[in-house]
Amino acid sequence: MAKRVVITGIGIWSCLGKNVDEVRQSLYEGRSGIGIEQERIQYGYRSALTGIVERPKLKGVIERRLRVGLSEEAEYAYMASKEAFAMAGVDDDYLLNNEVGVIFGNDSSAKPVIEAAKIMDEKHDSALLGSGLIFQSMNSTVNMNMSTIFHLRGVNFSVSAACASGSHSIGLGYMFIKQGLQDMIICGGAQETNYYSMATFDALAAFSVRMDDPAKASRPFDRDRDGLVPSGGAAAVVLEDYDHAVARGANILAEVTGYGFSSNGGGISQPNDDGSVTAIMRALADAGIAAKDVDYINAHATSTRQGDMYEAMALDRVFRGQHALISSTKSMTGHECWMAGASEIVYSVLMLRNNFVAPNINFENPDEYSEKINIAPKTVDVELNVVLSNSFGFGGTNSALVIQKI
Repeated sequence: MAKRVVITGIGIWSCLGKNVDEVRQSLYEGRSGIGIEQERIQYGYRSALTGIVERPKLKGVIERRLRVGLSEEAEYAYMASKEAFAMAGVDDDYLLNNEVGVIFGNDSSAKPVIEAAKIMDEKHDSALLGSGLIFQSMNSTVNMNMSTIFHLRGVNFSVSAACASGSHSIGLGYMFIKQGLQDMIICGGAQETNYYSMATFDALAAFSVRMDDPAKASRPFDRDRDGLVPSGGAAAVVLEDYDHAVARGANILAEVTGYGFSSNGGGISQPNDDGSVTAIMRALADAGIAAKDVDYINAHATSTRQGDMYEAMALDRVFRGQHALISSTKSMTGHECWMAGASEIVYSVLMLRNNFVAPNINFENPDEYSEKINIAPKTVDVELNVVLSNSFGFGGTNSALVIQKI
């Protein structure tokens, strides 16, 4: 008998706020977290636009021997996980006496790799690297640090799937619990924001150069979009077996009812609508629902010409004539990359719990594809019961998640 999987805690550290209350307010008000980091131009970028994410101050919060192994994205993940566990009513005593897993999406840790290479290039002495850089530079930096800090003894690995990493981490956590292999897993996604990490994207001319008005630079589905805006932070979700959550008196926020996935099997940076449709339909089938049952879709749309076009085509194919409202929260956050699939579940839970649809800001002129879908350019107060969240990434990886009120 398949287990039911519920969300009992969420945590977020993003350009929209440093906790769920701040982020909920930003979402409702349609407030952008995008700004300018002038150092990017000096470093050689075309665009200085980025999501402005504050680094947490962890001195005195985590002991030094643990701090030295934390990469930037692991610092964000710690703050998000701490909030998610607190919301779920999971304290240190519980973590020490129960098996809890950790699955995080992460697909780069550029800064410590570059810093280590600079030391070696200059000093030619590996003894000068210290012990922290190895744990900061590995792609598994987030889950290995979270496991150590929170004493997690269940399933423990990273998901590396480009911009679908955070979504797949929740989907895999859902599958582990659904099959009865774990009672509780903290899942999420984390993304570094330093300028080292995004230069290769800038080289592809993938970024918006609308630097005169940063808040209007990210324009998912808008005819006049000119590229995405990089962003980051971390998001965490406590997934739990329904019966286990009820038995310990946990407050249940939502239920994960569907996970869909696919691969496009085409060009490494080429999106398509067929792969998106496959993932969406698989998620709906897993949840046992039809397109008519979905109230809101948190679109992947990143504000790129092709990506938005193909997703609009996919959404039109599946949801034409249906009532679901659609928005891309990346209009406010920019593209949070490896964390995006997880943060957008946090954003979706906040909307589901508070009965509103966050706006797709900067949607002023539809193109021939987006004019066919039901985009919400302003905040809409509406009862929500079923939400679909899409995440697509380089290499053709696609993920779709369905969450519902319980």
